[in-house]
Amino acid sequence: MESLAVGLVTCLPSPLCRRMGRVESVLRTADVSAAQLKSSHDSRLSVLLPLRQVSDKETVVFSRREAVGFGLGVGVFDFVISCWLQRSEAAEQLPCDLKVAPSGLAYCDKVVGYGAEAVKGQLIKAHYVGRLENGKVFDSSYNRGKPLTFRVGVGEVIKGWDEGILGGEGIPPMLAGGKRILKLPPELGYGMRGAGCRGGSCIIPPDSVLLFDVEFIGKV
Repeated sequence: MESLAVGLVTCLPSPLCRRMGRVESVLRTADVSAAQLKSSHDSRLSVLLPLRQVSDKETVVFSRREAVGFGLGVGVFDFVISCWLQRSEAAEQLPCDLKVAPSGLAYCDKVVGYGAEAVKGQLIKAHYVGRLENGKVFDSSYNRGKPLTFRVGVGEVIKGWDEGILGGEGIPPMLAGGKRILKLPPELGYGMRGAGCRGGSCIIPPDSVLLFDVEFIGKV
């Protein structure tokens, strides 16, 4: 295969976020019922109208007081959602303490998945970013816009990937939807040969320690 990989939380420090307790109190007392607010399924979590079901021939007219009250409720709701998204993003950016397995593979879960774990021999999809210890990116499926598809646990990818996704030796298996950092010693990566070598230069030098951000999407 062509890819080199083959062969959490507090609110962000803003004055508004620090007043979350007050905001939650406002939400509880605001005259906006759950039925009046419906979040869309996209990442913006927008609020949808109408407040009640009407026929095509009906016209809904809001009084000024109703309109102002609804606008205030929507504004507070959007603020809380925005703050929650900030906390989620901050969680992924927090430092990740690596745990070292007996094999020498180190790992840290940035996001614990919610789906099924992979099974040996199963065809799965995963996104990843590969870096050298100096931080230089040598490969990224995100840049290609397409996840890597491979059979896990049968040697189609480097050993550190099989172990890091399937688990074992003290490492829990990844679950679909999970994001994990893997730190591979040379023997679980490309060893003394390196990779992408041509004319005396290698994309991955021999005996390189490799860092991967792996996102396990799930089975194909």
